[in-house]
Amino acid sequence: MGKWRYGVILDAGSSGTRVHVYKWLNPDIAKAKADTHALESLPVLKTKKEWTKKIHPGVSTFGATPELVGHDHLAPLVQHAFSVVPQREIENTPIFLLATAGMRLLPDYQRNAVLDNICSYLREHTAFQLPDCGLHIQVIPGETEGLYGWIAANYLLGGFDSPQQHDHGKNHSTYGFLDMGGASAQIAFAPNTTEAAKHAEDLKLLRMRKVNGDPVEYRVFVTTWLGFGVNEARRRYVAALLEQSPHAEQLSDPCLPSGLTVTKAGRVILPGSKEAAGKEPHLLGTGHFSECLKRTVPLLGKDAPCLDSPCLFNGSHVPAIDFDVNHFVGVSEYWHTTHEVFEMSHKDKAYDFHTYQDRVSEFCSQDWKTIQKGVAGHEWGKKVDETTAVEVCFKASWLINMLHEGIGIPRVGIEKLPKPGETGYKNGTKEVLDHAKAKGFLDPFQAVDKIDGTEVSWTLGKMVLYAASQVPPAIDDASLAVGFGSNTPGIKTPADFQYAGGKNRPLPNDLTDDTDGLKSDFPDGNDWHDVLFRSSSSRRIP
Repeated sequence: MGKWRYGVILDAGSSGTRVHVYKWLNPDIAKAKADTHALESLPVLKTKKEWTKKIHPGVSTFGATPELVGHDHLAPLVQHAFSVVPQREIENTPIFLLATAGMRLLPDYQRNAVLDNICSYLREHTAFQLPDCGLHIQVIPGETEGLYGWIAANYLLGGFDSPQQHDHGKNHSTYGFLDMGGASAQIAFAPNTTEAAKHAEDLKLLRMRKVNGDPVEYRVFVTTWLGFGVNEARRRYVAALLEQSPHAEQLSDPCLPSGLTVTKAGRVILPGSKEAAGKEPHLLGTGHFSECLKRTVPLLGKDAPCLDSPCLFNGSHVPAIDFDVNHFVGVSEYWHTTHEVFEMSHKDKAYDFHTYQDRVSEFCSQDWKTIQKGVAGHEWGKKVDETTAVEVCFKASWLINMLHEGIGIPRVGIEKLPKPGETGYKNGTKEVLDHAKAKGFLDPFQAVDKIDGTEVSWTLGKMVLYAASQVPPAIDDASLAVGFGSNTPGIKTPADFQYAGGKNRPLPNDLTDDTDGLKSDFPDGNDWHDVLFRSSSSRRIP
């Protein structure tokens, strides 16, 4: 193995699959070259925009024809990875395919068939490391996706490697993470000390490893809200309108621009079209954004019974959030909806509730013909097409209500924030603000897309965890493996612990004994080959 290590990960989402390639220094070289700060940090991963490639549709569309997923879908992604990873390193490079939303909806037998065919194709047509199909090719739950996102955000912001420069107060240096897609939304954050002790059994134990081999642990709360992504929220909203007026052919919708008519599914109805002549119920926009905000609040289900206090909404248990120290970054829809039309670059300022709501209200109160002219003239940029303009008013109302009515993030620009000397003032010095780039990362919420030019993607979080697992441990203790699982007091490696799966391999000219401190992150410290092929192993390949 050479100077660089590589990792390939395929993000198999509902709309398509994207391949990402990352690289990092061989752990032995990284340790030899490291200064004091680098030794106390996680491995440094590198990637480039051209190292990613996305194709459509998603792997879930192969549920009925799983045998085609390799040739018809994976082949161009694999070829792209081949073009990035040096040929001599391919056999030393792990490959992962982690599927999210779309694959979760398939029947079990279809999902398993697709995963089996993916693994078979990658093994037969590539030399990438793929020792364990169950570990490398899988459908991950929303909680795992959220945890990987939390790792990625904090890794890029510096919350892990430079905690003294990100002191939010109360000895807290990490950032909370919010993600929202079409079907679900996630939250991940490390509660303050009091809440962490009170709700210890609700947290995930996350263990990584620094370049010097020392373990570092975090206790993180992660949960996912199915049905609370923007598309599912819109579906529930339209269903509620139809239920309120079951016999009406035309329903007024304050979340659409004035004069815009759409079908129940959200397709624009053109004059003289088949939909216009039909008798199916349709929606007519009225362009009243304040009314739209009121109409979308009930979708949060804040009156649902809370069986495990405290709850945020829909009866979902979440430890109390201390906004003095818990500052959140939001990705995906949180970024797109605040920036695509209502441009507020995070390089210039933080999310400001008052400014944002003013811009949304101004846009959504225009009639549809005016908006169409603006779209045609690229008034809001070339990325904003008519589909975006149709959807954005509802999305903005849903985002605002999720953030402020649901999660409870203070309305910066509306609600008064405490000043120095007042109760609740966050302990943030000028130096802390400077290290947070004075761009709002110590405000209660900030939408981000990239940090220092790198996309905030959960795939990065997964690969950071893998790279950390390759670092030889300073203490030869198999119970301090890299990965995550239930936070059980007194238990270093809980029964549900998910190993990151990496193993350090010394350079060919390295004189270190391969048995000395180079154990893999499998339960008994053995190499994956031994575990899978040894006759006495419970994980032996048949």
